[in-house]
Amino acid sequence: MSEFRIEKDSLGEVQVPASAYYGAQTQRAVINFPVSGMRPYPAFVWAQVMIKRAAAEVHLDLGMMDEKMARAIMQAADEILAGQHRDHFVVDPFQAGAGTSHNMNANEVIANRANEILGFSLTSSEKKPVNPNDHVNMAQSTNDTIPTAIRLGALWRFEELVGTLQACSDAFNAKAAEWDNVVKSGRTHLQDAVPIRLGQEVGGWAKAIERDIEKLRMAADGLRRMPIGGTANGTGLNAHSEYHGRMVKKLTQLSGIPLHESDNLFESMQSMADATFFSSAIRTTAQDLIRIANDIRLLASGPTTGLDEIRLKPVQPGSSIMPGKVNPVLAEMLNMAMFHIIGNDTTVLLAAQAGQLELNVMMPIIAHNLFEMEHVMIGAVKAFTEYCVVDMSANTEKATGWLAKNPILVTALNPVIGYQNGAEVAKQSLKENRPIADIVVERGLMTRAEVEKALDARAMTEGGIIEGVKAGG
Repeated sequence: MSEFRIEKDSLGEVQVPASAYYGAQTQRAVINFPVSGMRPYPAFVWAQVMIKRAAAEVHLDLGMMDEKMARAIMQAADEILAGQHRDHFVVDPFQAGAGTSHNMNANEVIANRANEILGFSLTSSEKKPVNPNDHVNMAQSTNDTIPTAIRLGALWRFEELVGTLQACSDAFNAKAAEWDNVVKSGRTHLQDAVPIRLGQEVGGWAKAIERDIEKLRMAADGLRRMPIGGTANGTGLNAHSEYHGRMVKKLTQLSGIPLHESDNLFESMQSMADATFFSSAIRTTAQDLIRIANDIRLLASGPTTGLDEIRLKPVQPGSSIMPGKVNPVLAEMLNMAMFHIIGNDTTVLLAAQAGQLELNVMMPIIAHNLFEMEHVMIGAVKAFTEYCVVDMSANTEKATGWLAKNPILVTALNPVIGYQNGAEVAKQSLKENRPIADIVVERGLMTRAEVEKALDARAMTEGGIIEGVKAGG
């Protein structure tokens, strides 16, 4: 058997691997774009094929496609959606503008598999009934299917992304409850500040992630507007008048994802703002996670020369030369992953503004980076939660030890002794390395009982003003 078969497109004949479901246009893309060696993300394949599957059924329902042909296309698409034939999607993410190569890769794979289902082998010289352009791509264009696939593909893993972030927030909330009685020194500007409970600090991290989820949900809503049916430039040329509405309903039914019709197909095809908004929401989440990871690294620093207020479970040796060293590797990994995501977001932003007139030709890299952002965030946050957050422990002795040395506790005495006196007490405490209570009493500003009542560190973390204390007794 020959290693290749001959396929034709509008430019002429092309040698294609004999067993490949893809055809001439895909093979040209393989030859033209040997850039990264990467393949399209599963989300991009799933979304593009879902569009083809829905279109065949819609056209069958509209009486515009032969039933045997439509059902063969539907079966071929269903096989791919179930995970088969994925190795035939071979176009590099860095490809022809707008995503024509990715669209034709899907059209050709589905067409050749559909023809096979109808009894025509890949190497048969007979004229095959299902054509990639005329049938699989009926009433479609790269220009409306790719922006639809970007939206649909991002929504495909959206609930997984949200669930992963919620699990991380839940893990932090569990730690917040566990550590609610650990009173420690707060820090602002990386300098001593008034007391805070470790549970309050960690609860703030949990709430930040919940707020990020809210932003992601808001941004995801914009992705639900489907541009399918605009065909080449938004006018809907060559599409049935009911096609857009029927496609949105069918895609919702098949995917299980709530989708909406677009109120302006021109805007939905021209503008990548919805994708950019979603990308920026992921970036915002990433910067929060970086901040939290850095706080964990700081609080876990040491153990003998750092803050050492929390302890991380050792998961691997930390040094190839220093025996016994253990590093905060999961927090470091999370930082690297989030840095990468911020870079992806920058690419999405630059590509989105590069659209011109009726089309954005940079859509393939928008799709790739958006799907990569979701993929990397899901994997990184899952690992961080499971192997870092869940097993963190509080070093109560060290936390309370630092607090006992903190002269900024004098802040609680401001309503009684005044800010200026408090500043003098704090400076003397630092200079002489003496407790502030002793200095306040020595200066005659308060009695010992009053100072001890006012300097209840736990009470300070509840806010308000210390009641029933008067200067000088």
